[in-house]
Amino acid sequence: MGFIRRQEIQLAIKFLVWQYQKSNIQAPEHSALEQQAGKIVDEAHRIARERGSNILSIIKELAADIKKT
Repeated sequence: MGFIRRQEIQLAIKFLVWQYQKSNIQAPEHSALEQQAGKIVDEAHRIARERGSNILSIIKELAADIKKT
């Protein structure tokens, strides 16, 4: 895994934890957060390729959606 990918995953984890805290929901363990974050980053890259959007804004949207499920 490359440096940028690791940074994107760490950023997604931070957004997930923030969303869980904001909703007063206990965050899952770190390995589960990493899996969710990996899916978020993959999906963000796919969407960015299709739309030509900013990956950071897409990660924020996806993190908000993931915590709802």
